[in-house]
Amino acid sequence: CRRPLVTVGGEMVLESLDLTYNPTSGLYRPSLQLMANGGVLVIDDFGRQRCSPVAMLNRWTHPLESRTDYLVLQSGQKVEVPFLTLPVFATNIRPAELVDEAFLRRIQYKILAQNPTAAEFAQIFQNVCKERGVDYDPVLVQHLLSNVFGPRKLALRGCHPRDLIGQALALGQY
Repeated sequence: CRRPLVTVGGEMVLESLDLTYNPTSGLYRPSLQLMANGGVLVIDDFGRQRCSPVAMLNRWTHPLESRTDYLVLQSGQKVEVPFLTLPVFATNIRPAELVDEAFLRRIQYKILAQNPTAAEFAQIFQNVCKERGVDYDPVLVQHLLSNVFGPRKLALRGCHPRDLIGQALALGQY
């Protein structure tokens, strides 16, 4: 048995935080946080959804503090449900540009994921090679660092090894 993990990105709309009624079947589709109840709801690219971050967090002000949510049925009746979801907001936008300090206080844990160092970049590269079944060559990574990233003053990103290896494999397959 595993806890649920629901991931959404820029396609998310505010209505997905409420029950959706299908009149044909007479059934409700659960809200995102209800599907993730007891687990994790990852909102990737937070701040790039079709609804504002403030509107989304306004919807969750009470549930984040009380651990209960209220969902509205087609009849207008409100149903109280537990809010045991751990929301994870992933963004590359500065939090202060998204919401005010009061909202940031409600999100108790914040983690800054910084760019990897050269040694960490090499380790990520090695891990991706192993994952993709490709031989790891540290000389190639040093070449990238010395002749590509360094001279162009490109910041190292944790996604670069995955992207570069994926492109090399696609080119080789082509």
